[in-house]
This record gives sequence, C-alpha cells and structure tokens, in this order.
Amino acid sequence: MKIKRDLLDLCNQHANKRIADYKNEIELIKESIESNDKVSNEEDDSGNSKLLDDLEKNMNYLNEAQKTKERLQLIKPNLLSDTAVLGSLVKTDSISFFLAISIGKVTLEDEDYYIISIQSPIGQLLKTKKKGDQVEFNGKHYKILEVL
Repeated sequence: MKIKRDLLDLCNQHANKRIADYKNEIELIKESIESNDKVSNEEDDSGNSKLLDDLEKNMNYLNEAQKTKERLQLIKPNLLSDTAVLGSLVKTDSISFFLAISIGKVTLEDEDYYIISIQSPIGQLLKTKKKGDQVEFNGKHYKILEVL
C-alpha cells in the first residue's frame, strides 16, 4: 500500500535526521572538550563538567533515536491486519492515524495523518481495534472506518 510506504518513509527520514543531528552535536561537544583541555588550567573544570553532562545526554538521545529506527524496521507496510497493530493505518470518522513513532500531524497528498507511537495513550487505545470499533480520547469519540 503506497500511502503506508510513504508514511513509513517519512518516519525513517525523521529518525535518520534525529540520529544525524545527535551525532553532529556529540562531535561538536567532543571538539569543545578537546579544545578546553588544551587551554584550561586544572583548577577550572566546571566548563568540561557541563560539556561532559551534555555529551552524556546527547549519547542517551542518540541511543533512543537508534532504538526508534530499529522499531521502524519492524514495520511491514504491505502487511494487512484486521486489527490495529504497529504499522497500521487507522482511518476514523475524523482523523487518520499511522501507528509507528511519535511525529504528530503530517500532510501527504493533501490528506492529514497523525503519525503516533503505538505506546502513546491514543496508540494504546487504538491497538487491537478493528473496523466498526469506537474509542474515546480526551473527550472525543472516534469511530474506526478502516484498518489498513
């Protein structure tokens, strides 16, 4: 199904950009630490301490982004299921949801889609639902018209 492949491509682009951004940030921090080591005296380590904290945070963010990319590899866009699972496109009477990772609203071919994580609260409500089922989220009711 082309729309699911296109939505998955958007997810992969998003994940790849996050990974590249974190790798770039990590390299910049490493360069800053190296240049601080060359010019600083031993009594002033507060700058490096902050940089090391930033390095650790960005390494953790990179690790999470890589795990997200791995989860995306589990999605088979041609897989059809009667119930909503990872990689399903769930069309409701008002919104279409793609169960993948948390990106939010995207527009593709003049249609709006919400790319959401299956672990998110709305993703948990939609998971295992099928055509004809209804869910309520934040006081709004959604009737499932189609699961692709």
